[in-house]
Amino acid sequence: MELGIGMFGDLAIDQHTGKYKDAGSKIREIIDQIQLMDKVGIDVFAMGEHHRADYAVSSPEMVLAAAASVTKNIKLASGVTVLSSSEPVKVYQDFATLDLISNGRAEIFVGRGSFTESFPLYGYSLNDYEQLFDEKLELLLKINSEENVSWTGKLRAPMKNQTVYPRAKNNGKLPIWRAVGGTPQSVLSAAKLGMPLIVAIIGGMPLQFKGLIDFYKQEYLAAGHKESEMQIAIHSHTFVSEDPSVIEGYFHNYKAQMDRIGSTRGWSPYTKMQYDGGRSKEGALFVGTIAEVAEKINYLKEIFGLTRFIGHMDIGSPENDIMRKSIQLFGEKVAPLVR
Repeated sequence: MELGIGMFGDLAIDQHTGKYKDAGSKIREIIDQIQLMDKVGIDVFAMGEHHRADYAVSSPEMVLAAAASVTKNIKLASGVTVLSSSEPVKVYQDFATLDLISNGRAEIFVGRGSFTESFPLYGYSLNDYEQLFDEKLELLLKINSEENVSWTGKLRAPMKNQTVYPRAKNNGKLPIWRAVGGTPQSVLSAAKLGMPLIVAIIGGMPLQFKGLIDFYKQEYLAAGHKESEMQIAIHSHTFVSEDPSVIEGYFHNYKAQMDRIGSTRGWSPYTKMQYDGGRSKEGALFVGTIAEVAEKINYLKEIFGLTRFIGHMDIGSPENDIMRKSIQLFGEKVAPLVR
């Protein structure tokens, strides 16, 4: 099983100015942290896309390209590319270029995203939310599999015998994963298309998702795809430390970000009871000691048949030295226990 780390580039608020900390400093820290991941043997890094003041990264491919120049082995993925408000030709071109820079290490995780700021920003209507994604996914997959593309949709101009350059390293094909939050229709679509599946589990009990993943397996095989090529991943909030004070302190980072997002969505303030419940064996927070985190990953590996686990590690923007220590422990201690 592959083990990865994901980030959104959360920006903490400067207590002196009341403003978000510098995005440039944060991005440079992320690139430094990806270099460390490569050094300690992490298999994949996934960079999120957001268009908000509290996140530093709106263009994951730019950060990943910078990371490609200072790494050798780690796979570099978007986590996720908000495809509904993106141009499929440009998405393919950007990641094909990243693939060539990194010598075949680029991947795309496509999803609808959990925020909608990119729609008005790029001139799209939320009324077309579903149709935009379906059309653009169809076009992206066509570009990925065919050199000369002819395609017709309703919301984008047609393509007629056009070739998209440059082509990715592996006969022009990039690994494209379908990222979902738990909607059965999205899972069904991924299964029928034979796409690798990554499920974001960030709350409740992971066991609740077993039926959904079993549904994916069933429909994937029913569509005639090979079981040997099936790939299933989980993306969950993760942090590793052997220091109890660090684990306790991470609650404040976590709460700050959850409350910031929750204030716009009508959520109640995040509580210590929720944090402790999430950290329990049945909970969705992979936050704890080396042994605790490894045990929970192995537990999900067994019940879901996972081929990949992505630990999302920068919620609330922990300090760089604490982040680096968590990354090091995940790569050097947790990974061997899981493998």
